[in-house]
Amino acid sequence: MIRHPTEPLSLWTRPLAIAAAGTFLLSSAFPIVAGLSKDTASFPRVWGIVDVSLAFVLAILSMAIIGLAQQKVDQEATNATYRAYRILLHGILAMIVIFFALGDRVVWINCLSGFAWRTWLLLYALPAWLIAVRK
Repeated sequence: MIRHPTEPLSLWTRPLAIAAAGTFLLSSAFPIVAGLSKDTASFPRVWGIVDVSLAFVLAILSMAIIGLAQQKVDQEATNATYRAYRILLHGILAMIVIFFALGDRVVWINCLSGFAWRTWLLLYALPAWLIAVRK
């Protein structure tokens, strides 16, 4: 069902966006810990199950937000997204600095794919998320 841009968002869209942000932050801890660990085989089996489960929940929440709010993205949200992109781009430079400064201490094979897809999801869903989190 395609929503008309003037149709109001549902009452639970904002809580959904807040839950997605919290899930994003919690889910991001997994690649950080995995990257700092030299032996991920020593992790309990439940670690991987929780990581994949949170990633799945994050993807579902993001798709729901995009589905509910994408049609509502207006010029104000587009401008806010552009400003956020300009700030978030510094994360790439920060990761390069971390790579050179701590490259031998971080096991990149354990964390790079987790960082990459979460970053992509954040940037892709950001315009709709900004609309959903608005009051």
